Amino acid sequence: MRFSGKNSLVLIVFVLAVIPLWGQKGGTQDWLRTTAEAGRPGGTLAFAERAEPKTLNPAIAQDRPSRDVIRCLSGDLIHINRYTQQIEPALAKSWTVSPDGKQFTLQLRRGIRFSDGSPFDADDVVFSFKVYLDESVHSPQRDLLIVSGQPMTVEKVNPYSVRFTFAAPYASAERVFDSLAMLPRHLLEKDYTEGKISQAWNLNVAPDKIAGLGAFRFKRFVPGERLVLERNPYYWKMDAKGQKLPYLDELTFLFVSSQDAEAIRFQAGDTQIISGLSAENFAVLSKEQSHRYKLEDAGPGLEYNFLAFNLNDDTEGRLPQVARHQKWFRDLRFRQAMSSAIDRSAIVRLVYRGRGAALASQVTPGNKLWINPDLHPQEYSIVKARELLQAAGFSWDKDGHLLDQERQPVEFTILVSSSNVQRTQMATLIQNDLKQLGMTVQVVSLEFRTANERIFQSHDFDTALVGLAGGDVDPTPGMNVWLSSGQTHLWHLGEKKPATSWEAEIDQLMQKQLATMNYRQRKKLYDRVQEIIATEVPIICLASPHILVGAQPNLGNFRPGIIENYVLWNADEFFWRSP
Repeated sequence: MRFSGKNSLVLIVFVLAVIPLWGQKGGTQDWLRTTAEAGRPGGTLAFAERAEPKTLNPAIAQDRPSRDVIRCLSGDLIHINRYTQQIEPALAKSWTVSPDGKQFTLQLRRGIRFSDGSPFDADDVVFSFKVYLDESVHSPQRDLLIVSGQPMTVEKVNPYSVRFTFAAPYASAERVFDSLAMLPRHLLEKDYTEGKISQAWNLNVAPDKIAGLGAFRFKRFVPGERLVLERNPYYWKMDAKGQKLPYLDELTFLFVSSQDAEAIRFQAGDTQIISGLSAENFAVLSKEQSHRYKLEDAGPGLEYNFLAFNLNDDTEGRLPQVARHQKWFRDLRFRQAMSSAIDRSAIVRLVYRGRGAALASQVTPGNKLWINPDLHPQEYSIVKARELLQAAGFSWDKDGHLLDQERQPVEFTILVSSSNVQRTQMATLIQNDLKQLGMTVQVVSLEFRTANERIFQSHDFDTALVGLAGGDVDPTPGMNVWLSSGQTHLWHLGEKKPATSWEAEIDQLMQKQLATMNYRQRKKLYDRVQEIIATEVPIICLASPHILVGAQPNLGNFRPGIIENYVLWNADEFFWRSP
């Protein structure tokens, strides 16, 4: 949706859809009217998370539980509808694009207020992007805001108009604004000026010290048990009948230890909506499905599970055992041999019970716009794997144990989060597959936060079984993974320049696709990125699950999508029908 030139008629339609009402202090308020089924106010909803959020700070949040909560607390300028996958106006009611594709001028809604009643305007937008773009903040969103090596610039045109300028045409600029939460300058500017923005809004924050533009606001946090949000009385959306959203009075996040516990709480009615069901639990619940809940298979999603190699350069002298194992991992033939020895079809069959897909790259079959059709999942072949290892100088002793060039046994670990049953099952299957090559592999299952600390901070791991879910079907949200400088560039975290020539090529390709406006040309560039990942194997892409979800049948406007968050993306529209 680019509202310029030939699209001027579309702009008029959207402007007419805005309902000007009198705000709390005598000004007009530009409400956004939704097209979803009109409901009735009242009631509560509970949703289970398999770990506590780490933070409520949008500028630094990386873990899924934090992002899930923050999405309910915050608002973005332009939003991606998870059901239609199309962009929609949000805090920006309209926008125009310059002929050269480098400038985006957004018109903000008037009379909008944060959840503490303070007004929102262009100053908050400029401040928000100042924070996201600040290198010292280490925001995971920063990679999305850099084109051709230069960060975007943001300027206030007037109190309700903001102009964004990029160094080159930005093909997916409108979609990038999604999930970039607008921050309240009046609450966070002091923290930012003092260099403390990263410490702001931890889970112990007082409710009156945090505010957002989402449908809900922070009410209470009970460590180890729950986090409770309450209805935001200043929310800026209404339904087709003119009723203010959200309908729900409260939204509660319950903390559970595992996927099984999550399913049990849903089955018992402690939670009324569930996302990311394992195939096993989906099958069990399906047998007992009744008037109490309904389940849905939304088909292939965007989540890709993979085995990541620790190729970080900071382990020498600090983690000697890890550093010794890295000599194997840095050998392409060793990585290719491991990939050949993993039976992906068995993972789909045994872990996902057929409700999943084997992967050739990081792009899943659910992303029909961007998947490279010339790539196919690695064929399972122990014979090929042994040939690759022999060519790399590995050998076997009389008992079949794999030895490296120094006649040392090949032994290493796979790190996995204990809260994810499916990944733990995958790790066990991989352990058995690699045993056929003579490798001794131990599965190390750790609590979610501890596992993340090892991967992202201390780098104290050999390999790790990880899952990432794209925030959009477009390649751009993956910038922080595939750029060598990215915050989630797992195999070489924090490097100042590309460690290899192929990483440098990926950097160039990802930056070029950002500035290419033609979809076909962009796709060729991203097809090449997928080809490099499949060839160089810095990660071994394994499988992607279907999106398996459920809800109580009387929950109105339940519309799951394949873009994260699958079920809570439209929580502002949820309502309870009469039993």
